[in-house]
This record gives sequence, structure tokens and C-alpha cells, in this order.
Amino acid sequence: MLSRYLPIFIILSILAEILGTVGGFGSSVFFVPMASYFMDFQSVLGITALFHLSSNITKIAFFKKGFDKNLALYLGIPAVLFVSLGAFISKYINPEFLMYALSGFLILFSLVLIINRNFVVKPSKSNAIVGGTLSGLFAGLLGTGGAIRGATMTAFNLKKDKFIATSAIIDLGIDFSRSIVYTYNGYVHVDDLYLIPILIVVSIIGTYMGKRILDKITQAQFKRFVLFLLMGIGIVTLVFHLFKA
Repeated sequence: MLSRYLPIFIILSILAEILGTVGGFGSSVFFVPMASYFMDFQSVLGITALFHLSSNITKIAFFKKGFDKNLALYLGIPAVLFVSLGAFISKYINPEFLMYALSGFLILFSLVLIINRNFVVKPSKSNAIVGGTLSGLFAGLLGTGGAIRGATMTAFNLKKDKFIATSAIIDLGIDFSRSIVYTYNGYVHVDDLYLIPILIVVSIIGTYMGKRILDKITQAQFKRFVLFLLMGIGIVTLVFHLFKA
């Protein structure tokens, strides 16, 4: 089925990469639901992890000046640990329930921050660890946890470059870990490997275009865009799975 609709798949993948770059939490949150139309869920998990490796290397190259080492450690270490756990048990848990939980969290969290602009989560180690743990677990289970990490990092009021570079560094560790486990689970299929060079090009084009858009918007516009993007992701994910059920 995918080979028949490959041009559409590529265009949608570029769009997912652009939105993921502008949003700052990676393309998988868009790519996973989109790719699910063309591939079975386990194949989507496998190809997403491999695609994200190249995507985050590209983002690090474009946004390397904004890297926050401390936040990357507090968010990244628990994320890498729990993504391995989530990836390992993903074949034993029905992802539908988790998709509903994820969409509900994103809608409620973004609404709170949109309505109450002065609300700020304390930038503490414990909050970073909780955000990293949840994002890693969801990334392993569902192929996408960047929205939770994006929600956490948005509350920390990071500047654009620091937000995206730090998120990409964390994602790189997450993707490397889950790629190993997904391969062990049998999610990475030889028939799908032809997509890797295509998606590498997609990641470069999408990241570049996303960076050009970011250069033209202010910090306030960026934060508000991320919040509405998170809410939109939650609504689309919820509606898609309600109709799918």
C-alpha cells in the first residue's frame, strides 16, 4: 500500500518534520498518526525510531548553540531509561488506551497554560525528572513522547534555540535506545529499510524549513504556537481513535 502512495507519504512526512521543528518536540508526534494510515502500528514504531535518529542529528546541527546541559541530563536520563522499558512492554499493552490518556493530558495541560498565561511550572529537578520519565515511557510504548517533553519544557519558559536543541539531544538518546529494543521485538522490517534514505532527506528539508519559520517569529508567538499545537495534537489524536474504534 505504501509504495502506491509514496509521494503523499513523503509530503506528509516533510510537513510533520516542519511542524515538529517549529513546535520543538520532534516530528514523531505528527509522523506516528500519519504513518499509521500506511503501515501497521509495529512497523510504524520501528521506522519512526530510525527516522528520528537522523531527524535529531539534523536538529542538533542547526540549533547546537542552544543546548542546555543540565536540563538535558535531568530530562534525558530518566527518558532514556524508561523508553527502553516502554519499548520492551509495547507488544504486551493495547496502545488505544494509552492514546486516549495521552490526548487527554495534552488537551488539559495546554488549555491550562493558554487560559492562565501566568501559570508556570517550577523549573525544578523533580519536575524535569517526572517529565522525562513520562516522555520516555510514552515514546517507547507509542512511538511518540515528545509532546509530553514539549509540554514540560514549555512550562520551563525556555528560549527557542535552547528548547529545540535540548529536546533534540534528549530525543537522540531516546531513539537510539528504543531502536535497539524495537529491532529485538521484530518491529524493524527489511522491506521498510528503503524508506530510511528518503526520510533522511525529509528530515534535512523539514528541519531547514522549520528553522526558517522560527527565525521569523517572536519568543511569545513561539510559546503560544507550541501550546495550541499541543492542544491540536491532543484533539486530533482523540478524534482519530474515537472514529477508528
